[in-house]
Amino acid sequence: TVLSEKPTTFTITVTSEAGENDETVQTTLKFTYREKYPDETPLYEIVSQENLDDNDVMDIIKLLERQAEENLGMVMIFTLVSAVQEKLNEIVDQIKTRREEEKKQKEREAEEEEKQRFHGTPVTIENFLNWKAKFDAELLEIKRKKMKEEEQAGKNKLSGKQLFEMDHNLDTSDIQFLEEAGNNVEVDESLFQEMDDLELEDEEDDPDYNPVNLDSD
Repeated sequence: TVLSEKPTTFTITVTSEAGENDETVQTTLKFTYREKYPDETPLYEIVSQENLDDNDVMDIIKLLERQAEENLGMVMIFTLVSAVQEKLNEIVDQIKTRREEEKKQKEREAEEEEKQRFHGTPVTIENFLNWKAKFDAELLEIKRKKMKEEEQAGKNKLSGKQLFEMDHNLDTSDIQFLEEAGNNVEVDESLFQEMDDLELEDEEDDPDYNPVNLDSD
């Protein structure tokens, strides 16, 4: 795109080949011929860019400077634009390589995490002792809490006297029970027998009976 004829100024948009997911990088270069061009280098600058970071832009500027010096005295715009075109393609390849490396790195990390989940942490004397110290400390703390709870529960347990002092209804509970029962208590007479019906052996008839002399000292 020609911007002016005196001095001759124009822009050229350079686009890389399509990369992964059809992504491309792009830059628009602005050139201005000096009075003695091509015996002196043209003025150049990057007026816009797409998908390029600051380092990429600096690399392109350095590339243009180097190519302009190498082609001094010759018509060089085509050479400069071709060099930038190759650079953009390299950047696309670098982006693709970087993304592939990132993908592989994530896959390796996922595999390592999966292995850790199956195999766990290798036991060494050092990490076992660290674990045991932590486990013993946790166990001791649990015992302390349990003892404290039992002690607190013992303190909170009320004696019979304290229960009566707190609830005066307990003072007359037995009397009330007897009053409600009245004379309606039933007795099963079959549970009792006449003493005559019991077959009791006379102690004198017992062959093992050995009376004690009551008159002895």
